[in-house]
Amino acid sequence: MKTPTPTPHPTSAELDLLRILWHLGPADAKQVYEALRLERADASYATVLRQLQLMYGKGMLTRDESKRPQRYAPALAQEKLQTSLLKELICKVFSGSGKALVLTALKEHVSADERSEIEKLLRRDDNAKS
Repeated sequence: MKTPTPTPHPTSAELDLLRILWHLGPADAKQVYEALRLERADASYATVLRQLQLMYGKGMLTRDESKRPQRYAPALAQEKLQTSLLKELICKVFSGSGKALVLTALKEHVSADERSEIEKLLRRDDNAKS
């Protein structure tokens, strides 16, 4: 039986590059660098290329070597990685309580518009269950 591959724990810099690749789709290092440079003027092409190579080595990215320049893509879908990291956060920080996470988020990090949207979602879910 094959052991499941552990979910990677990306650093902040790695998450920046993953976010760019989720948005762009498969891209070469230059495309990733140009997208990152729009957010961070201090970014260097050499650093982006090296980071992509390291992320590939860690299993966070796939690399299409059949083309030049090589194209990188996230190994995991955005939602899958987010779900995995969120589960870990809930276990470690909120003692396994999703409710505690949601209440903290609602108290501190949700605008009035977002709160209204969440309430509509909850009402829709309640109506669907009835």
